[in-house]
Amino acid sequence: MRGAFIVFEGIDRCGKSTQASLLAQNLRSRNIKIEEMKFPNREGTIGRTIDDYLKNKLNLDDHVIHLLYSADRWSSASVIQEKLSAGISLIVDRYAYSGVAYSSAKGLDFDWCKRPDVGLPKPDIVFYMDLSPALAADRKDYGEEKYEHLHFQKSVYEKFKELEDPTWKILDASKTIEEINKQIVAVSDRILEYDLTVDMPKLWTDN
Repeated sequence: MRGAFIVFEGIDRCGKSTQASLLAQNLRSRNIKIEEMKFPNREGTIGRTIDDYLKNKLNLDDHVIHLLYSADRWSSASVIQEKLSAGISLIVDRYAYSGVAYSSAKGLDFDWCKRPDVGLPKPDIVFYMDLSPALAADRKDYGEEKYEHLHFQKSVYEKFKELEDPTWKILDASKTIEEINKQIVAVSDRILEYDLTVDMPKLWTDN
């Protein structure tokens, strides 16, 4: 049986990184084989370019940076498949959904933004941390990252809604950390109990 592919998504400062880490701790404490990943992966040639862009050290056309984000995910696609096939569950902080939401919020065509990621491994569950941009803006350290501007985050929030599908579990991210974690663990346990097929479904395809 393969591992479960678990993704966390949401706007900036919604708490997804915290919840991804807490889930990883919980599963490890029960000797469940898991590994954590985060996109963008800021290591390697692609990652360093993305990192320079996010730190405002490099100016790139919106189409170019979108394709670099996608290339970053594709560079890990075979690793994702191998780990899952080996029975290791993956907990991933951001994935292709963020790429589409953020780039289309800049004004790029929504369908065009999806195309580069068609065929990537599809998550078994996406935990979407649903938090209003106004509440996120009140959280600690808001504004430190490139895209942390209220008007833009409102647009990203609306784009995420267009990406929802049956694999998504919508969580009220205004609840306490403990309440959210309890929900996530319960859902994850059900996913881990499934007899997941070795053949991974592909993102945004009929397969």
